[in-house]
Amino acid sequence: MSQGADVHAPAPRAAAEERAGTPTGELDELTLVVRAQEGDVHAFEVLARRHQEALFRLALRVMGDRGEAEDALQEALLDAWRRIGRFRGDSAFSTWMYRVVTNRCLGMLRRRRPLPVETIETPAPAQDSPERAAERDAGMAALTRAVQGLPDDLRVCWALREIEGLGYAEISAITGAGEDAVRGRIHRARTRLAEEMRAWR
Repeated sequence: MSQGADVHAPAPRAAAEERAGTPTGELDELTLVVRAQEGDVHAFEVLARRHQEALFRLALRVMGDRGEAEDALQEALLDAWRRIGRFRGDSAFSTWMYRVVTNRCLGMLRRRRPLPVETIETPAPAQDSPERAAERDAGMAALTRAVQGLPDDLRVCWALREIEGLGYAEISAITGAGEDAVRGRIHRARTRLAEEMRAWR
């Protein structure tokens, strides 16, 4: 799994197959899911690694703090391992994982104390002047504060759409809200962010 996870040795079958020239890391996702459902920890670890970067991005945007995002992701991966048997393939595995992470993040948000937020990062242009770089950094800090100021349901939908690039149907499957509700949340989030960022245009 990711950093700090409870990593076990590969399951006997996976280890034997790797010795026989069938690396678990090269298997397709459906095969890995089936093996994980059969109790193969190594197969689940491969799945977790494949999706870890995107899942952490989502957790970071929802939580607003790197340490809390790491905690949320670790807890979500444990949740996913415990519940892998419930995955029925009605949606993509990544959609199911986004849902597990989203639920864990929202649960943590309901009981956490306010913390400083992690700044949204954007690549700096190659020929940026110090003044332009400072202005860009200040703008990103303002956007981060604005995103963290959104209600949780708006922030989750906005992050899934704008950061992860997911479609409305997939966001609906992840959040449990209807597609019309998802569209409305994203519209409200964009409107609020546009208002907050008007001074930076």
